[in-house]
Amino acid sequence: MRDLLDDIDRWRNQGKRIAIARVVDTQGSGPRETGAAMAVNEDGEVIGSVSGGCVEGAVVSEALAILAGENESRVVTFGYSDDEAFAVGLTCGGIIHLFIQPLEW
Repeated sequence: MRDLLDDIDRWRNQGKRIAIARVVDTQGSGPRETGAAMAVNEDGEVIGSVSGGCVEGAVVSEALAILAGENESRVVTFGYSDDEAFAVGLTCGGIIHLFIQPLEW
């Protein structure tokens, strides 16, 4: 998360709304460890990674929906057996759980 702070601070100074996605649990083989994070601003700009590229596109969509007020902060799960997760490329065989929330300050 520390590697995201400079960009988050820049976005914040620009008045951008930001959502944070963080890996809160993994089961089986996962591309990133618990604690890995990415941030998405209201313009769809992304920093960091929660899956090494496997599900980032879906996470951006979830983050933007939360920033737009369409969804509440929540845990989303991606795994090989999920049709949606497979469609976005999570083929490592494991399951990752991400908590996505707006950054409040």
